[in-house]
Amino acid sequence: MLDVTKNLIELLYLEPTGEGHYRGDSQDLGFPHVFGGQVLGQALMAASHTVEGRLCHSLHAYFLRPGNQHMPIDYEVQRVRDGRSFAVRRVIARQDGKEILTGTMSFHVPEEGFEHQADMPDAPDPDTLRSEQEWGKIMAAQAPEKLREIMTRDRPIEIRPVNPVNPFAPEKRPPHKQNWIRALGPLPDDPVLHRCLLIYASDFSFLGTSLSPHGVSFMNKGLQVASLDHAIWFHRNFRMEDWLLYDKDSPSASSGRGFNRGNFFNEKGVLVASTTQEALIRLR
Repeated sequence: MLDVTKNLIELLYLEPTGEGHYRGDSQDLGFPHVFGGQVLGQALMAASHTVEGRLCHSLHAYFLRPGNQHMPIDYEVQRVRDGRSFAVRRVIARQDGKEILTGTMSFHVPEEGFEHQADMPDAPDPDTLRSEQEWGKIMAAQAPEKLREIMTRDRPIEIRPVNPVNPFAPEKRPPHKQNWIRALGPLPDDPVLHRCLLIYASDFSFLGTSLSPHGVSFMNKGLQVASLDHAIWFHRNFRMEDWLLYDKDSPSASSGRGFNRGNFFNEKGVLVASTTQEALIRLR
């Protein structure tokens, strides 16, 4: 296992600090604030600690304040309901006594039932694509010096974009993006961890889907972007060491907000999870 993957796993496994409370630390990924996917993954891990015999099938969360990378995060888990089939938990993430995220997670016992799914869209084989890290090395000369290390550093989640965009010279494109993603394993046989890793990875380059039709990127001066909320539904089991196609679209942008949707398919075409996110995309 790569050190960067081991570090991410250790980051997601939280330290209990009291009844219903867990402590999480943060990684500096080069963003101004704590990466939202990290807070989502830790919040799900905290809630999962309080549930037995059930896995999360849906999570809905709101980002309330930007997190400080240099301060620990306290996760408070509230037991909302424990039914025969479903259990619901509410999680509040705090720093310095202020809420930075609030979310609700639902957990379901294993159950057989009706089955259908959307067809997997066409996409090139991941082995034919370069990773974001490889593209970062190609474009590093165009980047400000402080960004070069961020663009080329090792990372635990490998992302191979289909038809990548040059963030330093963005062009208008349809509101649709695809990435192949996987964690650089091997990973423990813990289905909770795999779900936490997927929600962590689902926040990468998601809001950028709603920027595609406008020919702008996060590098544009005067552009303010931030995730406002995030939801995920886990449909079927999966492993994060396996390639997953992240197929994303943005059906709407208005009032300074962009709405994004995504589906995760494994290489056999099985739909394993779906996501939505609304983001602030504001020109100052």
